[in-house]
Amino acid sequence: MKLSTKIAYNTLVQLIGKVLSTALGLAAMAMIMRYLGTFGFGEYTTIITFLSFFAIAADFGLTLVTVQMISREGADENYLLGNLYAFRLFSAVAMLSLGPIAIFFFPYSASIKAGAILAAFTFLFPALNQILIGLFQRKLRMDKVALAELAGRAVLIAGVFLVIFYGFGLNGIIIASAVAAFFNYALLHRFSLRFAKIKLIWDYRVWLSIFQKSWPITITIAFNLLYLKTDTLILSLVKNTDSVGLYGAAYRIIDVLSTVPFMFAGIIMPVLTHNHSIGKRDEFKNILQRSLDIIFMLALPLVVGTQFVAGNIIELVAGPEFAPAAGALRILVIACAMLFIGCLPSHAIVAIDKQKKVIPAYIFTAATSIIGYLIFIPAYSYTGAAWVTVYSEGMIAVLMFSAIKKYTDFRLNLKVFSKTLAASLIMGAGLIIMQGKPLAFSLLLGCIIYFMFLYLLGGIKKEELLEIIKWR
Repeated sequence: MKLSTKIAYNTLVQLIGKVLSTALGLAAMAMIMRYLGTFGFGEYTTIITFLSFFAIAADFGLTLVTVQMISREGADENYLLGNLYAFRLFSAVAMLSLGPIAIFFFPYSASIKAGAILAAFTFLFPALNQILIGLFQRKLRMDKVALAELAGRAVLIAGVFLVIFYGFGLNGIIIASAVAAFFNYALLHRFSLRFAKIKLIWDYRVWLSIFQKSWPITITIAFNLLYLKTDTLILSLVKNTDSVGLYGAAYRIIDVLSTVPFMFAGIIMPVLTHNHSIGKRDEFKNILQRSLDIIFMLALPLVVGTQFVAGNIIELVAGPEFAPAAGALRILVIACAMLFIGCLPSHAIVAIDKQKKVIPAYIFTAATSIIGYLIFIPAYSYTGAAWVTVYSEGMIAVLMFSAIKKYTDFRLNLKVFSKTLAASLIMGAGLIIMQGKPLAFSLLLGCIIYFMFLYLLGGIKKEELLEIIKWR
């Protein structure tokens, strides 16, 4: 199978899988929100957010490092994967063990502290998945990842249903999440046996090499975490649990959407890494530009459309009790679009092995965002948190584009962006007219208007669509 065909196949399968897993994820989250209510979901959000700090500290960017290390010419794939897997297991267990201990030093309720002990397991198995996902990205077989994720989401829905039916409460929800995470990991590990023989290898010289490549990513991820998750942590300490629940409801919807650019960038990154490593710089820039064009086509209508249907989405997913969260969703979707756009250049930075150079950008963004959270959250609650999140994602996007331009002389072409923006605004005008209509009708007609005008404005043509899909 040709490389272009493999990429097209992986993109299509990932897209279909992501749509289905997103639907299942939203269904599971809707069940959880409606079952727990604003207060209970606030507790759930606090637990997950708190442990996220330790999970990200253990991250080391190992999916990116795995792709980078095994994509190079002459790499001993099985040996590297064995060391990466052992390094992953050691770092994940070490860091995740600290979370349930640290939470006892914070003024949280007993139910939150008990839930944190159980929730640590929900982060362990996704951490182990990192190495396996890196392998599947390298092999351009992300269909296996999509299938395992779908199976995990199905198990989650079944588990949540049983928890609700038997009334097991917050801890039951956390246990169901851990079981689903384990099932996802077990299936992904089973699939990996076809492509590599992964066993634990403790070669500390390779571990040192892994650490040398990963520590810059670790630092950027840590500061990325500070400006992404500190808002919820501060909100949980200075406002009531219901406010955390409302903000968490809007944020969970955004979390589901934000997996799309990372999925897409994960497919593109091995190709960017390979082309840059063999000196095909023009091809590198061409692939990056075309990838960004696709991201623009997804991000811009998402922002415009959400402004008109946010209330309907919140009520559909979480129920009327969470209706005030619609305002936060309208703001956070702007931050989501910034994340969409900034994701590709940040992955391209890793592909060219310049991740150390962008550490100051993450430090600056984290520091200024935390200052913003401390100022605006006490005064404006989750609305202030949402606007500072828009700033942080926008700043990172700008800084990553500046860095990739500096190191590769990549110049962004905004031709598709401008036409996509015009089509999105026309779609928005149509949604104004359709206000009050059922959500499904509004979304369907909005999509038809958007793609019709995108085509009429020349944002995408039949020949260009085929070229983008096949990457000729």
